Amino acid sequence: MSGFSKNARKVIIMGAAGRDFHNFNVAFRENPDQQVVAFTATQIPNIAGRTYPPVLAGPLYPQGIPIFPEEELPKLVRKHHVDEVVFAYSDLSHIDVMHKASLVNACGADFRLMGTVPTMLRSRLPVLSVCAVRTGAGKSQTTRAISNILRKKGIKVVAIRHPMPYGDLARQVSQRFASFEDMDREKCTIEEREEYEPHIANGVVVYAGVDYEKIIRQAEQEAQVILWDGGNNDTPFYFPDLHIVVADPFRPNHEVTYHPGETNLRMADVVVINKVDTGDGESVEVVRRNVRAARPGAVIIDAASPLTVEGGARKVRGKRVLVVEDGPTVTHGGMRFGAGFLAAREFGAAEVIDPRPYATGSIRATYEKYPHLGPVLPAMGYSDAQCRELESIINAAPCDLVLIGTPIDLSRAVHVKKPVVRVRYDLQEIGRPDLLTVMEKFLARMRAEGKLK
Repeated sequence: MSGFSKNARKVIIMGAAGRDFHNFNVAFRENPDQQVVAFTATQIPNIAGRTYPPVLAGPLYPQGIPIFPEEELPKLVRKHHVDEVVFAYSDLSHIDVMHKASLVNACGADFRLMGTVPTMLRSRLPVLSVCAVRTGAGKSQTTRAISNILRKKGIKVVAIRHPMPYGDLARQVSQRFASFEDMDREKCTIEEREEYEPHIANGVVVYAGVDYEKIIRQAEQEAQVILWDGGNNDTPFYFPDLHIVVADPFRPNHEVTYHPGETNLRMADVVVINKVDTGDGESVEVVRRNVRAARPGAVIIDAASPLTVEGGARKVRGKRVLVVEDGPTVTHGGMRFGAGFLAAREFGAAEVIDPRPYATGSIRATYEKYPHLGPVLPAMGYSDAQCRELESIINAAPCDLVLIGTPIDLSRAVHVKKPVVRVRYDLQEIGRPDLLTVMEKFLARMRAEGKLK
């Protein structure tokens, strides 16, 4: 016998294996008046065709919830007489979101964007959130800079990362990563390693998974401050005591034309305008004007992300290089290139080898799906098969060295038969205010409110 009420509304959640599961957990899992009949999936390969398992879906869903490709949405709406479709993934332009809304409405269902309050959880500890207006704006180096400041002040900080549950969901309810071996044991994808490894290398424990209520309660046992490390341009899963948002002058006006990045901007306490040293001057000012218009009270910090390479410029100068970039940044993040390509140009590479002629399988399909991509190789590694494709392309390309623009040691995931040089980038604040000043005020406020002992 169904546990749903007689007039329960039929719901589909559109997602990408992250925000969609979280919204379900906090707003639908125990609600008998709304029945989620399906998830749809996009952006991430190999997510569709799976099931959100019963152990996570709860007693109302003894068979779990099926996950279908987003392309099947119209058919699913009609088949299940769906009343409402909830949009629950990130980094789409406003116009693309409205195209999806129009499709849903044309099929006869309501289209819903859930607000921040119904989807954020509370912690008993201070929560610092770092989010962005677009994927690839510079969250990673910003979170590292913040955790360094907190640790130097004797504060035990634990990072909680936006979900990336691409494996066995039932085993990924709550995951703790304190070492590289932890990532190996959990068989982390390249995309997961790109987010966890910088924290681990920095001496910070990382939590991630599927059930963020369980995750926060576990993390609270070993932390004084929780650092929320956002994914793409999504909003936080926890109510932040300080919300820091990173903006990117390489994509001016995107801070007010992408969802939910504009929501982040309009919530921001602090906005870090990154890459001001390499971005066009007028573009920096466009971003600054938009920030001041959308969030007049926010503190604005100017910052750069200067590049260095292992062994110095001599390793790159005069060489034919194959550039491997952070996958999300140059795919759905919309960038033609990232830190690796900029380093090749800055440090005098003789030539950047175009990897596209050597692409096979799913990575060739990635180039077709994202035609804006320049002559760089996105570090796609959502499965063992895709890692092997990546490895094959790297080893086939006629280059002198491989320039790695991702923030990880790629050799832990693929076997490269050529010399490898990693690109490093850290946040460098320019002038005042700066993050140190912001952190000191934040800590003083948290102590005054009794949240920080």
